[in-house]
Amino acid sequence: MLMRRDFLKAGGLAGAGLLRTSRAEARSDVGVSRCPTTPPFKMELPIPQVCAERSALDGMRPELHQHYAEYVPRQFHEMRVQAFNHRFHPNLRNTLVWGYDGKMPGPTFHARYGTPIMCRIHNELPPDHVGFGIPEISTHLHNSHTASESDGFPADFYGPGKWHDHHYCASFAGNDAREALGTLWYHDHRLDFTAQNVYRGLAGFFLLFDDLDTGDETTGLQLPSGRFDVPLVFADKVFDAQSQLVFDFFNTNGILGDKFTVNGAIQPFMKVARRKYRFRLLDAGPSRFYEFILSSGQSFVQIASDGNLLAAPVARSAVRIGPAERVDVIIDFSQYNVGDSVYLLNQLFQDSGRGPEGILLNPATPLLRFDIDREEEDLSVIPVKLRDQPVINLAEVVAKRHWIFNRLNGAWTINEKVFNVNEVRAAIKQNTAEMWTLENKSGGWSHPIHIHFEEFRILSRNGVAPPPWERGRKDVVVVGPNETVKIFMRFRDFVGRHPMHCHNTVHEDHAMMLRWDIVP
Repeated sequence: MLMRRDFLKAGGLAGAGLLRTSRAEARSDVGVSRCPTTPPFKMELPIPQVCAERSALDGMRPELHQHYAEYVPRQFHEMRVQAFNHRFHPNLRNTLVWGYDGKMPGPTFHARYGTPIMCRIHNELPPDHVGFGIPEISTHLHNSHTASESDGFPADFYGPGKWHDHHYCASFAGNDAREALGTLWYHDHRLDFTAQNVYRGLAGFFLLFDDLDTGDETTGLQLPSGRFDVPLVFADKVFDAQSQLVFDFFNTNGILGDKFTVNGAIQPFMKVARRKYRFRLLDAGPSRFYEFILSSGQSFVQIASDGNLLAAPVARSAVRIGPAERVDVIIDFSQYNVGDSVYLLNQLFQDSGRGPEGILLNPATPLLRFDIDREEEDLSVIPVKLRDQPVINLAEVVAKRHWIFNRLNGAWTINEKVFNVNEVRAAIKQNTAEMWTLENKSGGWSHPIHIHFEEFRILSRNGVAPPPWERGRKDVVVVGPNETVKIFMRFRDFVGRHPMHCHNTVHEDHAMMLRWDIVP
């Protein structure tokens, strides 16, 4: 296993030619692009293509389609992780990035509960790559309820010329339809190099539909669908004078950029009709938090948190998300006239990997411009009720665990330990429930904590019940400075190993992560 320390000794950093000479020279964690200026709204918003299906895959690993006989795959995909040139802005030259099927973001999966999927992912990255990132991959479908061997465990990486089959069961946790997920995303999870590989482009959306959230606005909940259901991935970047991406290896606080991309384009525009749209907002990190507002003062209607439909819609004038969190919102453009423009803005100031300090920008930073340019029929509705939530039954709890997130001797720790892939920090009995306490003792730092495989419910934040938008099911929770969050989790269906980690991926790589196992 090639670890970061081995990479450093091998001279990989020297070959990159992208390093700052001293961290002391930096006044903040925001990298400064030296590329040409990039005026906003010069590119139309790219919409990720839908991942093409195959009729079958040859040579599937038998254990992935026979061991779980009830989940025999009926939908097949094949993707290739490649290096390619990408144009972030008309003023920039082509930039070398990595992507699934040579796309940034990668193709969007359209999946449905009850239709298990087999997805083969080939590693076609150049083995002689020089610069940041490492050409070894382990793709995590965040936060699919599927067996460990298909989860993209950080140590299950493989190199160029090899492939791996991922079996996505598309089943409800505990066979409970209230546990349905909707907005998932996939990204690289290579041990020690997650931040670098995802920053290079290894991310995409995976959408799951069911009898309520159908993908058809004439059925089920009748949510905006098809062309009016738009995934948006937000990521900030830094570029050098040759328009190439820059990654600061010496920064273990968190990487922040000064160029804001949406679906791989710097501050694009989108033409929209006078009707309702569903936007699936994803903060792809690595370290920046956002607080979204609309320039018109219009409220968002939030319908989902981390891909899970809420019990009922929540109107919000501002929506804050941390790295890896997802928020699904509905924006109704029917109140505007053709020819109007509305801006999606970020009003949250952040200049440190510590996270936001509560300061709001004035003026806010424009990320995306919506141009209302036409009329279109709207058959969608905003339902009064969305999805019933599973009952929280604390009588099911068989164990309580306390996890403290801290900084120790310059490393990021959980209960004063860094990640050891061979150390099982919690062995959890299958089909039981537990209560976990997540406590942040790292000073002024914020940590978006992600737990693989199962959704959790927030019981309290600093002893107080969570706000309405945090009362649904989640897989990431931001534990702010000196905060304590209590959560309830069930562990069902499959045995195997999974991680918990900070999704500020720089913290994860340095090495705020632990392994927990579900055992028979």
